Formats: sequence, C-alpha cells, structure tokens
Amino acid sequence: MNEKYFERFGLEEDMLNVISNLNFVKPTEIQEKVIPAILKGESVIGQSRTGSGKTHAYLLPLFNNLNADKREVKFIITAPTRELATQIYNEVRNIIQYAGKEGVWIAKLLVGGTDKQKMIEKLKEPPHIIVGTPGRILDLVNEEAISIYSTTSFVIDEADLMLDLGFINEVDQLLVRTKKDIQLLVFSATIPIRLQHFFKKYLENPTYIKIDDYLSPETMEHKLIAKKHRNVADIIKDISKTINPYLAIIFTNGKELANELADQLQERGIEAGLIHGGLTPRERKRVLKEIQNLRYQYIVATDLASRGIDIKGVSHVINAQLPKEEEFYIHRVGRTARAGMEGTAISIYEDENIDLIHKLEEKGLSFEYVDIKNGQLTEAKSWNERHLRTKTSTDLDKEAWKKVRKTTKVKPGYKKKMKKQQESIKRQLSKKNRYKK
Repeated sequence: MNEKYFERFGLEEDMLNVISNLNFVKPTEIQEKVIPAILKGESVIGQSRTGSGKTHAYLLPLFNNLNADKREVKFIITAPTRELATQIYNEVRNIIQYAGKEGVWIAKLLVGGTDKQKMIEKLKEPPHIIVGTPGRILDLVNEEAISIYSTTSFVIDEADLMLDLGFINEVDQLLVRTKKDIQLLVFSATIPIRLQHFFKKYLENPTYIKIDDYLSPETMEHKLIAKKHRNVADIIKDISKTINPYLAIIFTNGKELANELADQLQERGIEAGLIHGGLTPRERKRVLKEIQNLRYQYIVATDLASRGIDIKGVSHVINAQLPKEEEFYIHRVGRTARAGMEGTAISIYEDENIDLIHKLEEKGLSFEYVDIKNGQLTEAKSWNERHLRTKTSTDLDKEAWKKVRKTTKVKPGYKKKMKKQQESIKRQLSKKNRYKK
C-alpha cells in the first residue's frame, strides 16, 4: 500500500487512509522533514519551491493532531489570493472525505467576492478549520462573526507573496488575536529581509527547513532560443508547431506585455487565455474555469500565475521574456514537472539575459540551446559560443580597417572602395586564422 512510507511518522489510521486515497507513493523531501516537526507541535519555517508538496506537508499532520471535541476554531490557513485559498480548501475537503469525517470535521472557506452576510450566518456555529485570505478573515473577526482565540495552529502559505501583495499587516492583526504559544507554520519560496523581521516578532526558536530541490533536472528540460531580431509572437507561433502541449503557460514581464502578446498570438491563430493581476476577480474566475474545462492549450500570464494561482496539468512553460531574478525563473518553471511528472521550459533570451543564464548554469541547471528550422527544434550555438563568434568578428573588422590604405584625395565612391578593400582584407585574415587552428 502507498501509505507504508508514511507509517514511520506514527500517523493515525484515518490519515493513513487519506494517504492511500490520495495515491501518494512516498513523502516528498519537504514532507519528510516538515511532517515530524509539526506532529511534535513545533513552529516551522519551510522554504521550498511551488509544487514540492508543501500543502500536504502541513495538512496531514494538522489533521492528525486535530481535536474536534468542541465546535471552535482549531487551525487557520491563510493564502495571498482567493484562487490559492480555494485550491487549499478543496484539498482540505478531500482529506475530510477520505478520512470519513464529513460532518465531524467542519471547514469553512473565507474569501472576498462572496456574500458577507451569508458567510456570517454560516459562522454562527464555528468551524474547526478556516481557510481563507487574511483580509476577509480579519473582516469577519472584526465583525465578531467568529473568534480565533482558540486557534492552536496558524499557517501562512506563500508568505513572500503575501508580503509583496501587502497582506502581511492583516496576518499580523490576526496573530495579535491568538494565543502567544500558537504553533506558527510559515511556507515561502524565498525569505526576504522584511519577512525575517516579522518572524522575530512571533517566533522564538522555529524549526527552519530549506529544500533546494527546485531544479529537478531529472524531470525537466530547459531549452533556450535566441530572440535575435525576431518578433516574440512569431517565435512562439513557430514553437507551437513543434510541440503539442496539454497546457502551456507563456510568461511575460508585466500586464501590458501580457495583453499585447495575447493580442498578437490571437492575430496568428493561437487562442490563448490571459491571467494577470489587472483582471477583475470575476474575470480571473471565468478564465480559470475555462482553463479547467480545457478550452485553452496556451495561457499568457504574469508572475501571479507562477505562485498565486495553481493551474493543474501544465506540460510546458514558455518564457516570452526571461525574468530579472533567478528565483522568478524557478517559480515559473515550477508550474510544470510537478509531483515527479515530466515538463519542458522553453525561454526566449537576449544578450541582456546572459548574466541570469550564467547564474542558473552555475547552480547546476543544464540548458539546451535550440532554434526552429523547417518546423523543427534544432540544435543551436550556446550564448558563449555566439558571443565568442561575435567578438572574433568584431576584432577582425578592426584589424582589417587598420590595413586599409588611406587616401588623401577624396573621390566619388571612395567609401565603397574602402569598404570593399576592408572586406577583402578581412577574408584573408579569416583564412589565416583558420589555417593557424
């Protein structure tokens, strides 16, 4: 049975049944380290990439330790976007169902965009588990629709994104309303300095767990295509002829570029979904539903979709523009090759991206340099080979110009003659260099 790998954690029979129903073969690296710590009641800071299995790393031990004798809030899970909160809540409902605890373990989803009065009515009997966005949970606490003082564990998922989107203050105000000895579980792909200040306020001796498994070279291919002087939409159209993705996310650096690219792809016959922070919650909900219904094979997105929204079934990631930082590359490609599945990342790069590529290569990432010819991906020169060739060509240009005979008398067409002479000398120098090799 699949749960045999989890038995050594000392989990209850209910949880072993859940693991069997989830078809988990063995714990991921973060589950291996986080589950025992949470079971012991320790506060944890878990740093790992999206798709590493962290949601169940905290859900399984929290449910295992759940005492549902009283109808009061026992644990709260916060997420930065309503989509992410909804996805976590769906996992919570699955666990309740698989454990055979429907009607015994009560969970509620508290997010914006829903009827607040109806929500207050539903909270007259408090749930054991709250999943939601910090703003909506705080709103309902301030309305005295629910008390969270009884909470024993508090999860902050995607903490760095929570910080970026400005929700960490709401989290702070929620924690002020809980007990001082609350078990705090923080999960984040990166730990910015501002988060460290937040940790010091609430955590004395947390267990810090960092997983550096984000490159997953055994399950993912990383391909690079030089942009040269081409249009990005044209390159992506050519890429689309060489792959048949189940679902491909095309990342851009910003909302305007995403809108522009989506329009250009439409003009080229590629109907692509569009996801970014500029859409209204209703529009985002509609697009996500269309994605779930497999309407699109391609989605143009900003970095919001690399972390704040979990889109399942992504087989390919295409970077229309490479991000500025290594972490964002990792978040983006982390949308594919999840849970041991295979995935492909194809990035269009320019000279300004060389430093980023070099840093990723130094970290052990292996890139395959390709181009598209006759509807097929073919091998291409790597950036350093291209750079070397350009440099050599430039040096030959300079050397050839030095040998061109200068004339004191300027006659019509003299520039063309000098250029012709320079080209002839350059060819001779190039031949000499080849013979030397």
